[in-house]
Amino acid sequence: MLVFRSPAEVPDGFGPSVVAVGKFDGVHAGHRAVLDRARADAAGTAKVVAVTFDRNPLAVLRPDACPPSLTGVPQKLELLAETGIDAVLVLTFDRDLADLEPERFVDAVLGPLGMRTILVGGDFRFGRGGVGTPQLLAELGAARGFTVDVIDDVRARAGERRVSSTWVREALADGDIATATRLLGRAPSVWGEVVHGLKRGRELGFPTANLGGRTAGVAPADGVYAGWLLVREPGGDHRYPAAISVGTNPTFDDVDQRQVEAYVLDEHDLDLYGASVEVQFTARIRGMVAFDGIEALIERMTADVAEVRAILA
Repeated sequence: MLVFRSPAEVPDGFGPSVVAVGKFDGVHAGHRAVLDRARADAAGTAKVVAVTFDRNPLAVLRPDACPPSLTGVPQKLELLAETGIDAVLVLTFDRDLADLEPERFVDAVLGPLGMRTILVGGDFRFGRGGVGTPQLLAELGAARGFTVDVIDDVRARAGERRVSSTWVREALADGDIATATRLLGRAPSVWGEVVHGLKRGRELGFPTANLGGRTAGVAPADGVYAGWLLVREPGGDHRYPAAISVGTNPTFDDVDQRQVEAYVLDEHDLDLYGASVEVQFTARIRGMVAFDGIEALIERMTADVAEVRAILA
């Protein structure tokens, strides 16, 4: 999959293309359905291109209302590549881009893609002040030789609300891994670098890979989870079963921010400091609890690991 970081990187004569425009945060089941539609429209006669942004536009337009992103740009690109599309144009969303007039956005930003069809949602807005609508885009397309396909809401099941990144975030906030997984079409996850922590897990007999509080993606509600730790290496990823803790360690009350820690089953001597990893969440075991003493904590952690082992088996 080709990745363009600006319209200037798109080579001359790139088209024809079928273009889907959106944030693609999480690349959830709704996004995948749109890209499947784009691939069907292209039918081997055009390239399929996703146009997205390096951040949520609200981070520039209304920072106070901007939700956390489900994926960082590297993960988004990896997930988009898995859909089988031909290229992605990642736009830097800054004030200059936000202030482009609709016509200028179409000509200067999308024009180099040589689009034959553009797919957008019914709530799509573009151009200065969000004045551009799907109807205006269609009018511009009629004069420039492309058509506009407005995609209906995608629903995971009949009668449900539309699949959205907002719904995924709500499910994660509730610790509802099953719903988040169904909406995403994959296990929810966070990416980060393993850092040095307080090493308390090692003292208790459960050494953990600590991602600290700086992760890409949205961690689920505080608690203990079954899941997987993927170590990203140039020669290929290594996947390990893991018991995962999300929270602030209330038994000791000495962590000032939420963090993600993964205890890799049966790999006590694994050295992961500095490694780039992905932590995938499969099922929630329990919520976060402050235990009355270390013995009670170790007893529960032992039971948690046994439950994780059974679930992942």
